[in-house]
Amino acid sequence: MTLLYLFQKTGLKFEVAHVNYKLRGEESDLDQKLVEDFCLNNSIKFHLYEVSEKDRKPENSIQNWARDLRYQFFRNIQKSEKLEYLVTAHHLNDQLETFLINLSKASGIRGLAGIPANENGVLRPLLNVSKEEIYSFAEENNIAFREDASNKKNDYLRNFIRNEIAPKLFETNSHFLQNFGKSLNYLNQTKQFVDQQISDLENKLVTKNDSGFLIQKEKLSEQTDFVKFEILRKFGFEDEKEIAKIFITENGKTFQSKDYLLTIERNELVLVENSKVKNPSDTDSIELTIDEKNEIVITDFLEEEDCKPKYEIWKFDASNLSFPLKLRRKQTDDLFFPIGMIGKKKISKFFKDEKIPILARQKIWLLCDGKNNVLGVVPYRQDGRFSADEKTENILKVKL
Repeated sequence: MTLLYLFQKTGLKFEVAHVNYKLRGEESDLDQKLVEDFCLNNSIKFHLYEVSEKDRKPENSIQNWARDLRYQFFRNIQKSEKLEYLVTAHHLNDQLETFLINLSKASGIRGLAGIPANENGVLRPLLNVSKEEIYSFAEENNIAFREDASNKKNDYLRNFIRNEIAPKLFETNSHFLQNFGKSLNYLNQTKQFVDQQISDLENKLVTKNDSGFLIQKEKLSEQTDFVKFEILRKFGFEDEKEIAKIFITENGKTFQSKDYLLTIERNELVLVENSKVKNPSDTDSIELTIDEKNEIVITDFLEEEDCKPKYEIWKFDASNLSFPLKLRRKQTDDLFFPIGMIGKKKISKFFKDEKIPILARQKIWLLCDGKNNVLGVVPYRQDGRFSADEKTENILKVKL
């Protein structure tokens, strides 16, 4: 209500949003009436969301549910009314509570720096003002307000800190809250400096391409765990144990966050947006037709960016083949016998040895016969088991 009063005095264009969660019966309705009447009497546009039966309240995490609900409501209003900022009345006591909560969670400097004053279009102009100062200002200016009685209960960690821990801290030093505010300011300056250093490193180690990002693996591995975390968390990787595995895992392994697929390559970490990752399935195949010349032409199925083939024509002994032939993507444990080599090789090992980029592997076709034998990795290498020789009478040609 103090924030609303201050805004009403500024002459700025603004609107008010209120959520009635219906959690405290008549008390909740009286909260709503206070705000709504103020807006009505001062010709301020008022938006109301009344929680109904369709809004299912969880048995646990009521606070998180309520926060998500109100911010979604606020953002919808911002969009529909074309409002630039969302402004909340968080104050210095809220900062202390948040600091102590984050301290208990080992959240690092990002959490200890407290609630940001300006982030993602949310402004919090009262962050340096104590709750007692707000009370005094409200009393001096006859600002009507109501207290949420549930704040006095210690059901939640924040309430316990507010009601039990913070008062004890204030007893240790009459200027405790003011000194905390100064310390928080120093922490924020430190955070800003660190963020700039991380940004400079990121510009050196991370490059963007059409599909996502490439990170210089070896150079990032030389950095501290903190730097690794700060760079990789931007791509959704926030588990410290998982991040540690990224730098000791063998090439070809993948890790996935909400937004990105990370693949380990020899010298790089390849990050691709999940929406751009092609997941070939067993049914992703093309049946091939033999023409009157006893030839199959598969040039049309190759991507323009595919490497030029080493052989323009693959020749097979048709009598050793099962038909129909088909093109399909790699499947788990696929192997073949590369022509010119002794023994068999897994397709995945062939990809690594040929240094084929991870994304390119997703587009590569395997030429297979009717029994699913791999006849070649298109357009890189033919299988030697079924190739034609000088004694072959029925030669099948595959043109790449």
